[in-house]
Amino acid sequence: MISKEVVIIGAGPSGINCAIEASKKNLDYVVLEKGVLVNSLFNFPSNMQFFSTSMNLEIGNIPFISHSDKPTRQEALEYYRRVYEFYNLNIAFRRSVVDVQMQQDGQYLVECGFEKYKTKYLIVATGFYDKPNLLNIPGENLSKVKHYYDEAHHYIGQKIVVIGGANSACDVALETWQKGADVTMVVRQSQLYEKVKYWILPNIQNRIKEGSIRAYFSSELREIRKEFVTIKTPLGLKQIENDYVLAMTGYQPDYAFLKKLGIKIQEDKKRTPAYSESTLETNQKNMFLAGTVLGGLHTSKYFIENTRDQAKTILSAITKRRI
Repeated sequence: MISKEVVIIGAGPSGINCAIEASKKNLDYVVLEKGVLVNSLFNFPSNMQFFSTSMNLEIGNIPFISHSDKPTRQEALEYYRRVYEFYNLNIAFRRSVVDVQMQQDGQYLVECGFEKYKTKYLIVATGFYDKPNLLNIPGENLSKVKHYYDEAHHYIGQKIVVIGGANSACDVALETWQKGADVTMVVRQSQLYEKVKYWILPNIQNRIKEGSIRAYFSSELREIRKEFVTIKTPLGLKQIENDYVLAMTGYQPDYAFLKKLGIKIQEDKKRTPAYSESTLETNQKNMFLAGTVLGGLHTSKYFIENTRDQAKTILSAITKRRI
């Protein structure tokens, strides 16, 4: 059994920020991360470029210098590694939290594999990138279906269907087409998302207009088979020969885990977790939320740049309770 004043779940930018604030306040803490440092960013597409500027991605008063206004995934990974090393953060990697129980003394018992931690204060910074929004259609379990995109090389000379009309789908459609894939987009809405990155939107619109990339709007996938997919369009069902389906349908928080922690989920369209606006404490005493997980299904509400002050809010609340 390992005793810590604060246990932080998740070593993304928000978890790292909380760790920095905990160290500044001389709190004995540990960050439990099921994967690698900034695990979600690590699993972003290899050539991804952020919409935010490098300045808006800075944490811990460490400057983020990039080669252009919009930093790349690789630059972000290097930056957060430098932050981790500069503050000598106490992060335990490859530690998946499997259970959390409230003890009679009011402390939490946090179990992750072969280790158990006891703590009075728990900060949950698990984000939303680990759980894709599923299509729930026949054939989704086939190996040709991908809910995460890495790089275009796999799809050279292949017939791919990209599902979605927002940033990720447009990025994927363009990059795979540029590398020689035969690309078809299936978009549920009547047009592409209007807030697609401003340097991407005209490009994808022009490729669709000229027919280089086929697009079916107001349409949805109905079935996936090994050799083809079936699409429901305004003109009826259509079968398309297909090698891969790249479902860029978005992601959601791990609601099963949040419920396991005893965190109430609002029964609204966004399914936001219950928390105090002033302290970010959940309905569970001394259990706090940080980062994008706060938005529930509203995954475009919170970003690194508008969650950077949350660590100070949480750690200030914890520090006051120690006195």
